[in-house]
Amino acid sequence: MYLLTAEEMQKLDRTAINELGIPGVVLMENAGLQVVEEIHGIIGNPKGKTVTIFAGKGNNGGDGFVIARHLLNAGAEVKVLLFADITEVAGDAKVNLNILQSMGHRVYPIANPNSLNIVKLAMVYTDLIVDAVYGTGFRGTVPDHVGNIVEIINASGKPVVAVDIPSGLEANTGKIHGPCVKAACTVTFAYAKIGLLIQEGPEHVGRLVVADISIPPDLIRSQAVKRFLITPEIVRKIMPARRPDGHKGTYGRVLVVGGSEGLSGAVAMASSAALKAGAGLVTLAVPVGLHELMEVKLTEVMTKPLPETEGVSISVNALPAVQELLDSADVLALGPGMSTNTETVEFVRQLVAGLSKPAVIDADGLNALVGAEELTGKCQAPLILTPHPGEMARLMGIKTQEVQNNRIEIALESSKKWNAVVVLKGAHTVVSSPDGSLYVNPTGNPGMASGGTGDVLTGIIAGLLGQGLAPLEAAVAGVYFHGLAGDLAALEKGMLSLVAGDLLDFLPQATKNFS
Repeated sequence: MYLLTAEEMQKLDRTAINELGIPGVVLMENAGLQVVEEIHGIIGNPKGKTVTIFAGKGNNGGDGFVIARHLLNAGAEVKVLLFADITEVAGDAKVNLNILQSMGHRVYPIANPNSLNIVKLAMVYTDLIVDAVYGTGFRGTVPDHVGNIVEIINASGKPVVAVDIPSGLEANTGKIHGPCVKAACTVTFAYAKIGLLIQEGPEHVGRLVVADISIPPDLIRSQAVKRFLITPEIVRKIMPARRPDGHKGTYGRVLVVGGSEGLSGAVAMASSAALKAGAGLVTLAVPVGLHELMEVKLTEVMTKPLPETEGVSISVNALPAVQELLDSADVLALGPGMSTNTETVEFVRQLVAGLSKPAVIDADGLNALVGAEELTGKCQAPLILTPHPGEMARLMGIKTQEVQNNRIEIALESSKKWNAVVVLKGAHTVVSSPDGSLYVNPTGNPGMASGGTGDVLTGIIAGLLGQGLAPLEAAVAGVYFHGLAGDLAALEKGMLSLVAGDLLDFLPQATKNFS
């Protein structure tokens, strides 16, 4: 599913109206009807229910007038509160306001700060609130009077349906700079707007519904948009069917390299995740001091001992052994639990510089590249880098908060700079490619903020990469499955006690309908 900026959506609207001849009032009518359908799902039959609609003077308010008309026709009691004088409403919104008034329905202007009592009274008796104040063109901070009313809405305890986007949220950035409506459901039109899925967007959007308003899909293709929301349909297209004559060699040989004293669990989970993601064979190479432990801990994973440092991490002397193991592998997963021992860092840098096999690099594999990021650009093998915000900040030489404030831009910049697919982890993980493609993942939950979940992701992506998926495909499907496994685990166990091992347990359930 495409993710659009406000400007891209406005261009689509103009093209549909001016080139295809679809009247703007038709698009507005379709938008309002889609919101009404969602309202029915929330409050049931509207007859006898009270709905309060907050409307702005623009097209978002026009959608609100359409919603009001259809709810009135269904027997609801509707109060329309307008953040403007009636004379300020123009265009298609004015057409629908006139229809509403011709039906004998009164609209209450609330632009005056003295109107707060009207709002407070309406909140007492309403069953549902519709936010149709600001659309996707909103930027900055809502005026003080509007902000006061937004705070009353949020404090009301009543369900809120936002029209296209919650008022106060920026459609392009997902940022808020003051009061912002917290919706139970947001009905956005034609395509999702990127700000609904990133930054502070998700905590204000509630349940997101992307509603068809009859804009032909061919129009979006002409814009060459490269931003997408990962959906089950996208993942199904990515995942290859299992061949009837397939064998363990068919589905990839993954080599996992990492581990150090006190951090053995990371590589164990990454290796197990690669197998559960469908890899045919997984070999784990660890410092010799951890080898016996891994032999006991892992049944299905093959293990290999490597020369180690005094700190029980991988020695630079392990390079020939790892290169030999790579000769018979299809994919490398490098970094989980590796440590930042000076000699181990040198091992990583030499290994990456000479890589000829696709690789997923995570954790201390990434930390080893700080100050030597140019190695990724020179590497001839396809790379997938999976930093969390702190690792990304170290690699880019910036503050972690700067990464968090500009996740989309930083991910795209780093992909191009490092010539790699980048998986910037966190709430709504972002996957970017050197060609400018970007995917936002909708799966996952706060319970996954637990040690080891990133190692599971590394293994999943490596397992998919080993099965022949392109690096971008493996990363996209990997983050989706990873988050879905976390969501399934949270449904059964709750978020508070969720641990990385739970993701391994629920991964088969997450992937079962995709192959």
